[in-house]
Amino acid sequence: MKKRTTRTKAAVVSGGAVMVSIALAAGIPMLRAQQAPTPAPASKPPASTVYMNPRAGNDDPRVGLKGGLYDAGEAAFGIEHLATLPKPPGFAPDSAEGGDNPNTPGGTGAPPPAPADPAASARTPAEGAPAAGAPAAGGRPRVSQYGSTNSDLAFSGNHLFVGNYKGINTYDIDNPKEIKLRTSLVCPGGQGDVSVYGHLLFMSAEAINGRTDCGTQGIPLPAGYVAPPMPPPPPTPAPTATAGGPAAPAEPAFRPRPLPPASKDRFRGVRIFDISDIANPKQVAAVQSCRGSHTHSLLVDPKDKDNVFIYISGTGQVRQEEELAGCTSGDPTKNPSTALFRIDIIKVPLAHPEEAKIVNSPRIFTDSQTGALNGLWKGGNHGEGTQRTSVTDQCHDITIYASLGLAAGACSGNGILLDISDPIHPVRIEAVSDPNYSYWHSANFSNDGSKVLFTDEWGGGGQPRCRSTDPMNWGADAIFTLKDRKLTLASYYKMPAPQSDMENCVAHNGSLIPIPGRDIEVQAWYQGGLSVVDFTDASHPVEIAFYDRGPVDSTKRGMAGFWSTYWYNGYIYGSEIARGVDVFKLVPNKYLTQNEIDASNQVHFDELNVQNQPHVVWPANFVVARAYIDQLKRDSALDPNRIAALEEAMAKVDAHADKKNVAQLKLMAANLDKTAVSAKTPVDAKRMKALAEVIEKSAGARL
Repeated sequence: MKKRTTRTKAAVVSGGAVMVSIALAAGIPMLRAQQAPTPAPASKPPASTVYMNPRAGNDDPRVGLKGGLYDAGEAAFGIEHLATLPKPPGFAPDSAEGGDNPNTPGGTGAPPPAPADPAASARTPAEGAPAAGAPAAGGRPRVSQYGSTNSDLAFSGNHLFVGNYKGINTYDIDNPKEIKLRTSLVCPGGQGDVSVYGHLLFMSAEAINGRTDCGTQGIPLPAGYVAPPMPPPPPTPAPTATAGGPAAPAEPAFRPRPLPPASKDRFRGVRIFDISDIANPKQVAAVQSCRGSHTHSLLVDPKDKDNVFIYISGTGQVRQEEELAGCTSGDPTKNPSTALFRIDIIKVPLAHPEEAKIVNSPRIFTDSQTGALNGLWKGGNHGEGTQRTSVTDQCHDITIYASLGLAAGACSGNGILLDISDPIHPVRIEAVSDPNYSYWHSANFSNDGSKVLFTDEWGGGGQPRCRSTDPMNWGADAIFTLKDRKLTLASYYKMPAPQSDMENCVAHNGSLIPIPGRDIEVQAWYQGGLSVVDFTDASHPVEIAFYDRGPVDSTKRGMAGFWSTYWYNGYIYGSEIARGVDVFKLVPNKYLTQNEIDASNQVHFDELNVQNQPHVVWPANFVVARAYIDQLKRDSALDPNRIAALEEAMAKVDAHADKKNVAQLKLMAANLDKTAVSAKTPVDAKRMKALAEVIEKSAGARL
């Protein structure tokens, strides 16, 4: 979820659970960064020059679903809904402790009911919380909350860790169809992004109510304290005309509230827990940072077996120097020590995690020619009919792909590429901006590293941005090809089913589904449900499966829907903001065969942190081979008679792997490898070569 504190106006291109309360001991053409100033605005809104998928019609089964918190109507294609488990007591909508709002008694410090009003992160409990439906400080209607908000996911063995603004819930997924709550860890302090490595569990904290001891009482204000008055609100920009549609709503200008008094008890940064005893996690370290940790990314350096690294993406206001030494804010041209315009890197010694500390705060937005710290997008729009893009003074999410030595940063006003061959000193090697993007939010690589899919969280996650009137390239995925370490925009993809004005919806977190021969991602769209997109052809993404529910409330806006949907060892897990956790599996449809699903299930992760993206290598067996054959068959890339002969030869080897049958099959594989040269597409050629290699290895191993 997007959380912003500043924005400029300039437009310049560049079950039986244990409840644990933890103690401390225990497309228009891409505009590359650092270009010349923006040309004069066009006389009319520009049209996209790259493909964007069409919007679905009103006959889509997702349109018009019945609303409800637990009894909403459902629509699915290519997806089977296996299980759902409500949030536990203390986190659930009917909990007496309150929701995410730090102003509510027992509230947990997540964004208040107007999630796109980040200024509220500085509110104090004394100020109170406006009722749902009352105007927010940016002019937006407030939305209803349903307990404390579920956030991101991490996996280890048969355990699922679900972050939440109030802490972390751990589930037993040994039998995904009967998912069970194992432990609830109460520890407020922000959206609670999680990752796991061995016996260590990491958790982000950014909100001002976070305490070093994980206490739920927040930070008491000094006796007689009177909060400074709010600054006057800046004017809200006029609605923006868009190509091919009506005017899009303008994003209200943000006004950060003054921070409360400094406190030695406040915690904003990354917590580290020892989960050797998963029912009794113990906090072993709490690394403070100037902006806190909105999200974080785990980096495992294959050259360093003694340490892991955490990249902190902080988006909150810079805390006072009286609270944490060295923390100052401001314009980098006037204050070169500002804690803006950087990320922080924590080094965690595995033998002594209690010694974890920040070892570098790299200035990854610096202009390489002028040395200016604010060297990327300065904030504002890109001309008539374009988005107002946030200033690049932070990253929201960084996806590490250690096998390639690269990271993709979704950094507010830019998408960037980092060389992470030296984990402590990442180097920016590419930066792109997009006039259709409001806030660069997250990223995923294709498994072969030839593509990067970025997301835009237009509206901050709390607004309806998938309506029939909303542009299909705003709040969407932008799919880039990656060649010679350069990013080139190829297309946009947006969940196609129009949603109602009561449903917060925009592109959010997803992960790859490891189907060999294809680039497929399952992705959360808040109340737009989950969408499975095939972006194998970067220039023409297509939806191949979906699941959706009706609005959480058909009469008013409510904060709900999927925060993250990730594939893990044969199943898709969804962190649902209002209700709890959902479990799904893929089922065959016209775009996906059972053989392809079976091949994906050949992949097994011992751990999965999606922002530390693993490189998948499929086993060389006939299960994987049959997936490639189905793909070649679907694309009519091989003569049907040849496919039939290949399938018959494989069946013979399955039945009796003698030298004759194996030799015949290996000969067919060799011929297939030669045929790849004349394949009609590069994708089919790659599949033929992969199929030939799998058959050669698998058949040979049977003798």
